[in-house]
Amino acid sequence: MRRGGVAYFLVSGASGIALAQAAPAHADTLQEALTEAYLNNPSLLAARANQRATDENVQIQEAPGIPGVSASGNYIEFIKNSPNSFTAPDRRLQVGPELTVPVYSGGAIRNAVKAAQERVAAGQAELRATESAIFSQVVAAYMDVLRTQALVALSRNQVEFLTVNLQATSDRFEIGDLTRTDVAQSQSRLALARGDYRNAQANLINARETYIELVGEAPDDLQPPPPLPNLPSDVATAVDIALSNNPDLIAAKERADAAGFDSEVAGAGRLPRVSLFAGANYTDYFNTLASGATNVVQEETTANAGVNFSIPIFQGGLPAARQRQAQARETAALEQVIAAERNTIAQVRAAWSSWQASLAVIESSQVAVEAAALSLEGVRAENSIGSRQILDVLNAEQELLSAQAQLVTARRNAYVAGFSLLAAMGRAEARDLGFLDEGVLYDPLQNYERVKGRVWDWGRDPEPESSASRTVDIAAPDASVPSEDETGTESGY
Repeated sequence: MRRGGVAYFLVSGASGIALAQAAPAHADTLQEALTEAYLNNPSLLAARANQRATDENVQIQEAPGIPGVSASGNYIEFIKNSPNSFTAPDRRLQVGPELTVPVYSGGAIRNAVKAAQERVAAGQAELRATESAIFSQVVAAYMDVLRTQALVALSRNQVEFLTVNLQATSDRFEIGDLTRTDVAQSQSRLALARGDYRNAQANLINARETYIELVGEAPDDLQPPPPLPNLPSDVATAVDIALSNNPDLIAAKERADAAGFDSEVAGAGRLPRVSLFAGANYTDYFNTLASGATNVVQEETTANAGVNFSIPIFQGGLPAARQRQAQARETAALEQVIAAERNTIAQVRAAWSSWQASLAVIESSQVAVEAAALSLEGVRAENSIGSRQILDVLNAEQELLSAQAQLVTARRNAYVAGFSLLAAMGRAEARDLGFLDEGVLYDPLQNYERVKGRVWDWGRDPEPESSASRTVDIAAPDASVPSEDETGTESGY
């Protein structure tokens, strides 16, 4: 299995794309969210169970090539015998074991086992892809909660500001300092801000519900995320890493190899089959054989051994049709490798582009926020001496809000795009991120080794049962966010 020297994901320190808000004393972290999803997400647990089912295919394909033992028997009461049969018994018990040893099957069993092993490897790669995809969803959900919380706080502050502004505008209108138009403009902006606030609250509830679905727990005062490790310096490096490490691409290659062995299995249908056999029989006539006769053995034991072989001569083109079919599927699997390679390259380049664009937006948005804040301060001062209208103040406030919202969203997008880039490179799994002890990590190879070569027909596992927790008892989330007084700092990123 591939594992590079990937730095730990959860490290201390500041990040240019992390939250600027101070973290609460007992808040949830991204590490805790990913750990809970790793241990408890039902989709991931189901993928692991499906991989364990795939592991069994190796033994299923090996079984026809392993010697087999069976026993058969019968007990017969001869109710009416032929009148011409003077030795027919009245009853008979017959039992006997039989041993069959496969010798040659045209390579069908050997190639079927190899195909099953390749599909096990493909399944392990797909399990990596599932784990990475769920982690990407958790990261996006985590960042969405943080973003929507910040947007709710900004919208709430906007409503509070516009409420105070409307009251001040109304007071100035009462003394004739402003006109009815100024009051109407303030009322309109406040109404729109209240609508935006309600939408932001609904979006926050939706983000928290998605988090609960993925993680299995309600988000509780989420902390700023840590820096992302080992992000590439250029897109070419990212593509090179992905081409050798992307789990979807690896799985496609393994499936293509398995399809090649399937073609060999199909071709084996035109080759001879050889097996050895040995058997024994015990028969008891209960002293009813040749009744009245002397020197007749009433119990007997027989044994036999030999060779079975079959040589196909003509099968109506069945083996050739099966092999052509398998070869067509092999061709499809090879084309799917190219498709997976293309998709991997596109994912990496798109994630890189989104990450770089978001970083640029962060930089420009920070400048915009600072400039908009300075502009608002100046417009307010100019309005106080009558050189600016109320509409100018409202517009300046709206520009500041838009810049702040854009900065919040850009920080979220940069983090999610960066993690998506790591996922496309095959470096967004628990082993890469380093937030779990080695003993806690799920290793699919352990189950494969556990069931490999188990030939006992009664070797069962415990009765199946689900282990993921349900979320029915988790209270429905609301849209509450800590106020500025509670956090001691401004809400947002």
